[in-house]
Amino acid sequence: MAHVKMNPIIEQVRGKIGDLVFKRYGDEVIIARKPDLEGREPTEAQAAQREQFRQAALYGKTVMADPDAKAIYEDVAETRGIPVFSVTIADFFNGPSVDAVDVGGYTGKVGDEIGIRAHDDFDVVAVQVGLTKQDGSAIEAGAAIEKPPDSGNWIYKATIAVPNGTPVRIAVTAKDRPGHTGVKQVDK
Repeated sequence: MAHVKMNPIIEQVRGKIGDLVFKRYGDEVIIARKPDLEGREPTEAQAAQREQFRQAALYGKTVMADPDAKAIYEDVAETRGIPVFSVTIADFFNGPSVDAVDVGGYTGKVGDEIGIRAHDDFDVVAVQVGLTKQDGSAIEAGAAIEKPPDSGNWIYKATIAVPNGTPVRIAVTAKDRPGHTGVKQVDK
């Protein structure tokens, strides 16, 4: 491979110019021809990935058009030193997860607490908890409260008493700003 010392102006170029593509890898700028994809159908996986990226870009454009939503992402973008649009795209691609469900404080009484640990690369905006019997019939459902705020620790307080010895399935769903969810189920 040939190494050429480039003009400082060209070193800052990224993207496509004509049939050339400028890529940056660390301190190096790589120049390549644009790939010729004419006559080649994308695979099913490629088509799915393109659609997902299209949805991510649409989400980013929606955020950029809403001053309140954009302001939420601006602080993080400034801290990370990347564009706001990039933060929105990353948030879209990284869904939330429920890391832990602590049922040690739940005995089936009203007011018993279920502890939840949930995280997202940007923000978990809501955590929902549903309690069902083993046969699938609903016992109760509701929102958990984050305590303290911005900690990733959520508490759900039971509102309906369950007789001792009744097997209970607890389903926890965390939701992020783009609307993606992470789910975890625990049997008690």
